[in-house]
Amino acid sequence: MNESMAWSDYSTVLLIAESGSLSAAARASRESHPTLMRRLNAIEGRLGVRLFERFRQGYQATEAGEEVLATARRMRVLSRETERKLSGRDQRPFGVVVLTTTDTIFAGLIAPVLPAFRAAYPDIELDIRLSNAVHDLARRDADIALRPALEPAGYLKGRKLGVIRQALYSSAEFLGVARDEIPIIGPSGAMPYDALDVYMREEGLNRRCAMRLDSLMAMHGAVASGAGAAVLPTYLCETPDFTRHGDNIEALETPLWLLVHPDLQRTARVRATLDFLADHSGIGKRLEGGKT
Repeated sequence: MNESMAWSDYSTVLLIAESGSLSAAARASRESHPTLMRRLNAIEGRLGVRLFERFRQGYQATEAGEEVLATARRMRVLSRETERKLSGRDQRPFGVVVLTTTDTIFAGLIAPVLPAFRAAYPDIELDIRLSNAVHDLARRDADIALRPALEPAGYLKGRKLGVIRQALYSSAEFLGVARDEIPIIGPSGAMPYDALDVYMREEGLNRRCAMRLDSLMAMHGAVASGAGAAVLPTYLCETPDFTRHGDNIEALETPLWLLVHPDLQRTARVRATLDFLADHSGIGKRLEGGKT
């Protein structure tokens, strides 16, 4: 290599490699295609080697490019570790906390306690990201995750808030109607939920399925409108508007975990949010309320 690379050079090479093409990298960085092309050509010119092979379907790193990428990835890991350690020194419950959870947990357990959280911590801004995908806490996609899981990942600190229980529910208008006479609302193939699929098949509910939807919140809405019965979390449905048909389904019980990366748990804003959700929000009591 003829000249040393600047820190920004490593990030440019990493951006292009992970985007797969110059056009995709330009969109991700909101820079123009010609700007990134000039930057890459300048880096390769200074080094005297080609870092990418250009193909019609995208860019592929050369052997020299892979060496640069390996260093760039190590630099990114070190940078994020430093950020986490420094953020842990913050002593005030102030700033942004990124919380990720599912839309169902948000609607049934988080949304009702937001006013109390806001009153307790007016200087914390919650950035809540609703997704059924798992955000990577190690990469700082989120600060805190509230997720159903049998066990949390080994590198995370977790606290079990309770157990999510489920049962078959319909709207109150089906009160007194035999369970076998109520149309069933089930999950669509676009909603991966193997345990529920197995339960519905074993209980013969698939044969009576009149409608399939791709989220639990959509199923909840259909049940509330009187379209039929569906297997739903008890914390969403233990109200006068819903009628339970049968006992809780033990095979579908799943622990609910409050998760955080160890480097962030001492940060004041994260610690305050964790303590509120675990000890002062009443989430555990809500979960226990559907125990019967």
